[in-house]
Amino acid sequence: MSRYRYGAYHDGPDPLAPPYDVRGALDAMGDSVLEGTRPEDALREMLRRGLPGAGDRRGLDELLREVRERRRALRERGRLDGTLEQARALLDTAIGQERAELFPDPSDEARLREAELEALPDDTSQAIRRLSDYQWRSDAARATFEKLKDLLRQEVLDAQFQGMRQALQGQDPATMERVKNMMAALNEMLDRDARGEHTQDDFDRFMGDYGDFFPEQPANLEELVDSIARRAAAMDRLLASLSPEQREELAGLMEQALQDAGLAMEMSRLNDALRARRPDLAWGAPEQMSGENPLGVADATTALAELADLAELEAALGQEYPGARLDDIDEDAVRRALGRQAVDDLAALRRIEAELERQGYLQRRRGKLELTPKAVRRLGETALRRVFAQLDSGRRGDHDQSDAGHAGELTGTSREWRFGDEQPLDVVRTVSNAIRRSAMEPAPGAGKGGVRLGVDDFEVQETERRTAAAVCLLVDLSYSMVLRGTWAAAKQTTLALHTLVTSKYPQDAIEIIGFSNYARTLHPTEMAGLDWDMVQGTNLHHALMIAGRHLDKHPDFEPIVLVVTDGEPTAHLRPDGRSLFDYPPSPDTLVLTLAEVDKMTRRGAGLNFFMLADDRRLVSFVEEVAQRNGGRVFSPDADRLGQYVVSDYLRVRRGRR
Repeated sequence: MSRYRYGAYHDGPDPLAPPYDVRGALDAMGDSVLEGTRPEDALREMLRRGLPGAGDRRGLDELLREVRERRRALRERGRLDGTLEQARALLDTAIGQERAELFPDPSDEARLREAELEALPDDTSQAIRRLSDYQWRSDAARATFEKLKDLLRQEVLDAQFQGMRQALQGQDPATMERVKNMMAALNEMLDRDARGEHTQDDFDRFMGDYGDFFPEQPANLEELVDSIARRAAAMDRLLASLSPEQREELAGLMEQALQDAGLAMEMSRLNDALRARRPDLAWGAPEQMSGENPLGVADATTALAELADLAELEAALGQEYPGARLDDIDEDAVRRALGRQAVDDLAALRRIEAELERQGYLQRRRGKLELTPKAVRRLGETALRRVFAQLDSGRRGDHDQSDAGHAGELTGTSREWRFGDEQPLDVVRTVSNAIRRSAMEPAPGAGKGGVRLGVDDFEVQETERRTAAAVCLLVDLSYSMVLRGTWAAAKQTTLALHTLVTSKYPQDAIEIIGFSNYARTLHPTEMAGLDWDMVQGTNLHHALMIAGRHLDKHPDFEPIVLVVTDGEPTAHLRPDGRSLFDYPPSPDTLVLTLAEVDKMTRRGAGLNFFMLADDRRLVSFVEEVAQRNGGRVFSPDADRLGQYVVSDYLRVRRGRR
């Protein structure tokens, strides 16, 4: 009898899981693209805002705000001179206890000792150095002074090696000897690494002997050096943040503590090696601390090290440097600063960026992020839905009809599926094709109760063929479109019309022509990432020439020419093919442009103008065109441009069917 066990799948991603849904992210990104933002900037903005409909998932801006709040809280945590304050207090206590012991003694020796105590310098470090050989009369004073030295030793070592304070509890001489041996072994390991002789086995032996001094448990020498170097740099910044008098006093205390422990030479070697290996750390950069609570050297060093980590994390989350990517953000730094939830939020953002590329919505070409045709189709559908939302469904036909094909009513026929088709799938014909192919070309494993579908098997249901039209949309790309705030509307209109024609009227031939000082045909994938041209010139003459060639390629199609502009023609093509700009427009520019208008009239193509400005020269020009050509003139607001253009296309199409 067979036995089966069921459990979680562990060999990679769940093969039965549905595809990761990035449509919401693409739509959010598309909002920015349709407003005129480049795809790369739109992706960055979407990642900064966070994922739409993702519950509590935070974006980079929210994570950045929390990092800045954490930095502010750390700066208000306390003062940096806490160890100085503690040392002064313990020293004053020890001297007071010694004076109390000497006061009852009438001998000259007691008076000499009192004079020696009275002559101690005000600088705490110098006073401790003078008292290092003093023979204390008071047992309490001696104990207090030893407590002071232990405090300094623990603070200094814990500032360099986080967690050392716990290891030094109990004042065990054997422990101090181990610390000396550890530092000597560490310096020797760094020297061997500098000579190229270090191995992982050397590091493993070192951690086996002294791993209890490093609670973070680094996995290799680089991780150990990074941890120690960051604290050493933080210590250096601590000294730089104090006043000159405090800096000199604290440096003296630290030097005295290391000399008393016999570690001064090894610590100097270690700091020199760390500076050489990590010059990128902010050595000597002062920090402002505004709190009232005094911090010891170790705690202050920890706070400054964390501030440095937060500064690096803030720069990474800001993504303001060239070539910035989410992979630059250190997950460990995020976890230390903001916790596990923030790591999950970052992972979700990274997955969105990766899935947009993996699922074919984004691609990188020559280091530039671009939208794929698949993404452009979806953005075009979004733009078209917005246009139709503005239209009166009672008066306008040919809208979203779920029971109709994309080019009209279903005809009952089918055709081969082509990439990008969104017509309903003809399931019967698709499966029949697969069965016939399998019978003619038996595949390995065939005949076992299954049918293998191939790409060539798929067919979609054909829709009613209507009278074909040759559509030209001429879009002004000049910089004035940006200055007047009409560029985003023109871009959305372009995508909406292209989507309408290619989806609902696939028999029509549409060409999008952009023009500034020159004109050019725009590919669908260009349109979403299309940018304006910061040049002088509105070369409608060249644009009409390209549109005429498109109409001539389809002589049997009904011509539809739509022009979106905010200015009169100010440039034309010379006989040598170069553009000539002149403002006010030269007579040659007007004559050549109107000659192209007359050619359009002879082709039977009416020119419908959509004016995005009420400039007197533009109004005069389009009125002249309307009289010569018989076309129509519209002056819509920018936010209704798409409605006007799409409505006019549908009106002309219905009128000529």
